[in-house]
Order: sequence, then C-alpha cells, then structure tokens
Amino acid sequence: MTLEVESLDRAELVKLQQRQLRELLDEIVPRNAFYREKLVGLKKINLEDLHRLPFTTKSELLADQEANPPYGRNLTYPLSRYRRLHQTSGTTGKNLRWLDTAASWERLLGTWETIFRWLDIKAGDRLFFPFSFGPFLGFWTAFEAASRLGCLCLSGGGMSSVARLHMLVENQATVVLCTPTYALRLAEVARENGIALGNSVRALIVAGEPGGSILATRNRIEHAWHARVFDHSGSTEAGPMTIECPENPCGLHVIETDHLVEVIDPVTGEPKTAGEVGELVVTTLGRWGSPLIRYRTGDLVRIDPQPCPCGRPFVRLQGGILGRTDDMIQVRGNNVYPAALEGVIRRFDVAEFRICVDTSGTLAALRIEIEPAADQTPSLAERISHEIRNEFLFRAEVSVVPPGSLPRFDMKANRIHRI
Repeated sequence: MTLEVESLDRAELVKLQQRQLRELLDEIVPRNAFYREKLVGLKKINLEDLHRLPFTTKSELLADQEANPPYGRNLTYPLSRYRRLHQTSGTTGKNLRWLDTAASWERLLGTWETIFRWLDIKAGDRLFFPFSFGPFLGFWTAFEAASRLGCLCLSGGGMSSVARLHMLVENQATVVLCTPTYALRLAEVARENGIALGNSVRALIVAGEPGGSILATRNRIEHAWHARVFDHSGSTEAGPMTIECPENPCGLHVIETDHLVEVIDPVTGEPKTAGEVGELVVTTLGRWGSPLIRYRTGDLVRIDPQPCPCGRPFVRLQGGILGRTDDMIQVRGNNVYPAALEGVIRRFDVAEFRICVDTSGTLAALRIEIEPAADQTPSLAERISHEIRNEFLFRAEVSVVPPGSLPRFDMKANRIHRI
C-alpha cells in the first residue's frame, strides 16, 4: 500500500474497497469450490449489501478440511500455485491449515510495510523476534517484510530467555516483536540475572493477547523497557490486520485497504453501531488464494465513534481487542472478560497471576492467585480484591502464592482455569 492510498479520505477509501470487493468476488466465485457453494446465486454486491452474504466460521472451515483433507476446498487456484503453508496455533481447538499463493503472500508483506511506515521503522533498524517460528503465521510476514525493507532481522528461536536477552543486548536490537506476556517475562528474567536491557530498544510491537491496549499492562512494559509499546493484531486466517498509530495509544487501526470489517452482536448476528461492543467480522480483500468472506473472528471489539487525531481514515478499534466471545466469565450476575481483570491486576506489582473460575456450586466463584514481583506487603491481596470489587461490583477471592509457583509463557498466556 502506497503512502498516497493511506492518505485517502473516507469517501475515496470506500470507493477503493468497493472496487476490490467486486474484483475479489469476480475472481473467487467461479474458481473457489468452498465459496462457490456458499455464494450460489450471487449477483453484483455493493458494500452496503455485504450483510446479505452468509457468515464464514472457523468450525465450518475445519469441517471442510476434515471432509476434504488436508487443505479443504477454500482454494481458488490449483495446488501447484501455492507457496506457503501456515496453520492456526490451536489454542482454541484444532489447527486450521492455510495456504498462500505468491501473490497473496505479497499482499501480506505489503500490510507490514504499511505498519513499519506508520511506526517509522526503516532500513538500519534491528528487529528482534524472541520466539521459535512455528507453522502458525505469527510474525513470519513481519520478519520477511522487515528484511526486504533493509532491517537486520534477529531470530531468537530455540533459545532460553537468558540467551535471548544476551542476543538482544549484544546486537543492539532497536525493535522487539513478541506477546505482551513475554515482554514482561523477558524484563523479569533480565532483573533476576542482572542483565541490563540497555537503551537500544525504542519500540516493542506486541500481539497475540489484548495486553498491548490494556493501559496498566502496557505501562508496566514501557516502564521495564524504557521504550514505546505498539499494539498489533492479526491471525493466520486474516493475516496482519491492525496497528496502533503513534498519535493515539490503546487502540488499533484496521488496515482497511486489505480488510473489510463489521461488528455484530455475537448472539443475534445483527450489526452493532460505533461505540458498542460486538464480535469482529472480517473480509479479506487481497488474499485471493484462500479468502475469507464475512469471517467471524470471535474477537470482541468496539469501533471508536470519534475521529482519530492521527487523521488517517481507517476504522479504529477503541481499546484494541477487548477479549474473546468464548472467554466471558459470569460471576453472580456480572459479565467480565479476562482482559478487564488483567487491567486491574496489572495496576499492582504482580509478576504473574492465574484466574480460577469455579462453577461447581450454585453460583460461580472467582479465585485469583497472584505472584508478587516486589510488593510483599500482607495487604496486597486485600488491595487487589478491593479494587476488583470497586470496578466490577462483585467480590473475588485473591490469594498470594510463592514466587516462581505460577507458570511462565513464551507466547500466548493461558491464565484461565475453569473448574
């Protein structure tokens, strides 16, 4: 995407989306068996008619791949044209395989080029990727796009956290890409081992969890690293999709030249208006090899009703990814998402935490285990419990556990335990 496209006004952007939607449907409906069946009888569709098309769900795609192994029918071209295979991380169920043609891959790299331009990342920057590259899409596209831009790309796969920190410091990395959880974990390991993070890192791009747009969490990361946090989100199916602009923290702009987004009621499927929380639905405009039409992501978002001070025309998701539709915790008539609880817990000096939801009784009970970082005062658990009660109007049982007793995570954290 060129700088000229980024500076379009909203009306011009909508015209571009309309043209790309028609080109997408013209390309895939005759050739893609999965969508030819779903969109049978389709006539010309305008953006305002998009809601007439059926949703696509992950369970539907998984069932198609099971019935038509190994890749399913969501392939627009012969298999010989595909160059990349990735799959979902499987944190919410079975792995979903995803293929990309060379042209589709170029569109994904182009999205990252836009992200890097927004964040002023350029040739000469040194990007550190402190995790093992697996088959899920992850930051594969970021790594390749950065290399093509002229950055030095440092892969930290197959290393301990201590070794990764030494690599980061010795190579004077300027940008780190990881999950919010692992950014905090690396800072913790650095303190434990007397490793000075130094002053070379100026930015962290975090993804995979809501933490990048949770104010308390990002404040802890920025304080530990003395660097700016930028939130980002994407998925294997939809590709890199959003980025936080430098001018307006705690929110995500959708790269709308490549993605059409809707926000719907997770139960009824009816559209939500700006400012209301709902489920994110995405249509990929340029990934023709394995497209998505009205894909229900399961992510909960809220479209910011106010224009962003950055001046870009792209939709902004206020507060980033707020949670998952299947993560909601119901406690004594109150609905709360783990990200909201994290926003309270991270206001305190907590190294790690775990949320236990006990549904064995008549009413669900919430227990939270916290592992203090430095604050060892006896009142820490009581103060966190008091803050939760004030914020959410219900009581949670908060207890302190010994240092090092809770699990640590290199990638996405799994802090929710249901009993």
